[in-house]
Amino acid sequence: MHRDMMGHFELYQPDSLEGALDLAQRLGPTAWILAGGNDSLDWFKDRNKRPTAVIDITGIKSLYGIRESDQGLEIGALTKLADIESSAVVRAKYALLASAAGRVASPQIRNSGTLGGNLCQDARCWYYRYGVSCYRAGGNACYADTPQGLNREHCLFGARRCVAVSPSDTGTASVALGAQMVIRGPQGERILPAEEFFIGPAVDITRMTALRPDELLVAVRYPPPSPGAKFYFEKVADRNSWDFALVSVAAVMLIEGGLIRSIRLVCGAVECVPRRLHAVEQAVIGRVPDEETADLAGKLAIEGARMLNFNQFKVPLMQNLVRRAIRDA
Repeated sequence: MHRDMMGHFELYQPDSLEGALDLAQRLGPTAWILAGGNDSLDWFKDRNKRPTAVIDITGIKSLYGIRESDQGLEIGALTKLADIESSAVVRAKYALLASAAGRVASPQIRNSGTLGGNLCQDARCWYYRYGVSCYRAGGNACYADTPQGLNREHCLFGARRCVAVSPSDTGTASVALGAQMVIRGPQGERILPAEEFFIGPAVDITRMTALRPDELLVAVRYPPPSPGAKFYFEKVADRNSWDFALVSVAAVMLIEGGLIRSIRLVCGAVECVPRRLHAVEQAVIGRVPDEETADLAGKLAIEGARMLNFNQFKVPLMQNLVRRAIRDA
């Protein structure tokens, strides 16, 4: 299935957002938007995605940069992950995002990979990416969800024909931080909460995000965190570099008077979207963040989990990560 040779396509390199949107609308759904290229080039070389045209948006200067204001932080979609990881303002006020960006792949990839690219990645399922005609690719089966399927990295929740998970580390952090996604298209600008930006197979099995073919993610806005908010991010992967999460957790917690007053808690790599743990949040508000509360949170987090043949280990892993997020934030 690996061919290591790209198919032919026309390359366009617009220098303005308007030019890129015009191209996307004119060329249609067979065109491909290229940012950092780390994910895209894999698809092209294996010939499992064969766009007729590629729109390279790296020349659009307005899509770069980290901008702070009274309304919070706005980060352009083409901003490099390494710049987010090392930014003084992100590290000081949005440490959760800096931690998540710093756990993406390797330093080489973080120096070329972009925030928008990491958020908009397609599913990492082996079958889908290697050219098998599964449900997500337009076929009539999920080969991972079978007694013989290789499903060690796949989901515990939200399976609807497809059992692939969201691969984005910054997506998990962005949902926890209550980010807003700024999207531009032919009809103008629209803004979606990060929690609505990611969509599961029950909504549309062919897409991981709410982006339409003629739209671009142009920026992500992060609201000011509450003074004194505590952050926690942890990612477990087979290797510290390169590997995608087996399970991750992101938490934003406000503690006043020794009690949890507010919390946003999200797990990655357990569902096709970053999984917001609403039931856990409701259960721990008003409680002391001690071992008892952590144990309660861990038990509630895994309720309803559906294990596949080879991913049973994810259940205790998720439970323990949630426990640590409550206890150690």
